[in-house]
Amino acid sequence: MNLSRPLLLASNSPRRKELLAGLGFKFEVKVKEVNEDFPEHLKRAEVAEYLASHKADAYQHDLENEVLITADTIVCLGEGILNKPADYKEAFEMLSALSDTAHEVITGVCICSKEQKLVFHDVTTVYFKKLTEEEIDYYIRLYKPFDKAGAYGIQEWIGMIGIERIEGSYFNVVGMPVQKLYGHLKTLGLISS
Repeated sequence: MNLSRPLLLASNSPRRKELLAGLGFKFEVKVKEVNEDFPEHLKRAEVAEYLASHKADAYQHDLENEVLITADTIVCLGEGILNKPADYKEAFEMLSALSDTAHEVITGVCICSKEQKLVFHDVTTVYFKKLTEEEIDYYIRLYKPFDKAGAYGIQEWIGMIGIERIEGSYFNVVGMPVQKLYGHLKTLGLISS
């Protein structure tokens, strides 16, 4: 698959890099430190979209002919948003809260060029079985999920043993709703076969 313009991915996530490469696109990774605070009045999907759009804003003046993709994934339990855990204790609390319940994973994505900006999101519902304290402890000690919203990666051990089912896109939970992304790139006329 070829794109009609150079593609930039503004993410350090190895999972997002894999997913974008899996679509068959060549791209360059460019990363800047961006503040991830968001206005408190925003609803959950709005938070994911705001963060993706906010990340894109940091590159706006750097873009020439390129198309930039930014994304942000949040984990929502009830009305709360579970961010990246600061330490073992926080990760343990998050996974204990997710145990034996359903939660939503929302990824906001921004496709941006010098001329236009498209922001969208996808939602997946994830159902965890009841996790034992030993399982949670084992996962945190071995996988150290401190860089992951909600303190877990669906593609890792905890996802294999703990997730009973999902409703929606698996890839969205990994960090990029690639099916929607591909569709939007096509609609924007950026894909040439």
